[in-house]
Formats: sequence, structure tokens, C-alpha cells
Amino acid sequence: MGGTKLSRSDTELFSSDRSRGRMKRSENLVFVVEDDASMRTALKNLLRSVGLDAQLFASAQEFLEADLPNVPSCLILDLRLPGLSGLDLQRHLTAVNNHIPIIFITAHGDIPMSVRAMKAGATEFLTKPFRDQDLLDAIQASLAQDRVRREKEKAFAELHNRFQSLTSRERQLLPLVVSGRSNKEIAAVFGASEITVKVHRGNLMRKMQAGSFADLVRMAADLKIPYTKV
Repeated sequence: MGGTKLSRSDTELFSSDRSRGRMKRSENLVFVVEDDASMRTALKNLLRSVGLDAQLFASAQEFLEADLPNVPSCLILDLRLPGLSGLDLQRHLTAVNNHIPIIFITAHGDIPMSVRAMKAGATEFLTKPFRDQDLLDAIQASLAQDRVRREKEKAFAELHNRFQSLTSRERQLLPLVVSGRSNKEIAAVFGASEITVKVHRGNLMRKMQAGSFADLVRMAADLKIPYTKV
């Protein structure tokens, strides 16, 4: 690609809705890293035509140095870029645990490159010229994927916080409870009374917000709490 590289000040953020010159907070955002200015303009117009908000960059480095909004998003990424290539950027994002869905676009794509990109987690690999609808379909699928990922991460963070609220004794109790041990069996392990174990079990269920034994088992599995054999 032979587009003119934009300076940092030319990197453009646009929204389908502006209010008094200020950007509204987007529910979704599409990032575009493409060194060809004409291609960036074409992508900008396409995304705007379907009401998608986007942030545009001329290089991978500009993208890495930007303060990106923390919203469901995806990345349209040119394979061949000045400096860091698209594949280099993909590897970097993976290394820093950034799982943003990536849609590769290229005029120079070949089978080995597409295989490498897809194996590394890309959601799509499109060769220019591609159909607008193919790109839009890939964007919608990628945004949906990122929304699901974020919801799962949020749910796990909340679950982990509940686990952290447990006392040391309640954490020791959890693997025994989900292993199906009775209060009597657990009391024998701890050298405590059954009444004391019953109180700890009740506190455990309440703090973990488990409505049933099955709920607690599922939570323990999500937290990778092993079953304990007595």
C-alpha cells in the first residue's frame, strides 16, 4: 500500500452522533489501523453510513500509544504497515493479554499469512477488494464476540471478589462443601462441632451469593477450586 502516513495530530476520531462538538460515549467502537489514506477515508465513510463509531490510525505505533476507550470494540488491521506490521501488532496484543477481535485486511494476502493470522486468533482475513457487506458482517460478529468476552470477564471479577471476601476458614471449607461432604464429615476434618460447620457453611453460601449447592459447585469450578478428598 502506498498511502501517505498521517501525523499523530491527523489521527481521526469520529462518531455517528455529535453534541456541541463533543463525542458521545459510544457503546461500541471500531478501531482502524491502515496506512493508506484513501482506504482510511473509504472505511470511515462505510462505517459512518451504518452508524458505527470508529477511531482511525495510520500506523500500529499510533494505535499502541493511543488512550483507547474501554468499550466493546474490534480492530480492522492492515497486514502490511510501516514499522510494526499487522502480524507484529497482533503478536504484541496477545503478549499483553489484549484480546480485542482482529479483522485483517490486505491487498497482499496469501494463504500462509492468513493461516498465521487465523491461528493467532483473528476473526476474519479479507483480501482487497472485498465486499462492504463481508466487512460489516465481520465487524458485527467481532463486536458481539467482544461483548460476550467482556461480560464473562466482569462476571468472573465479581465472583473472584466474593471469594476474596471469605475468611480463611471459609476458603478451607469451600472445597470440602463442593466435594459433597456432610457437616459431620467436615467437622471431623476441622476438629469442630457440626453447629460451627453449619454456621460457616451458611456464611460461605451467603458471601458467595450461591442460591443452591449446584450454584456453589459451578462457582468453585469457575474459580478452579479443586474437589478435596477426605
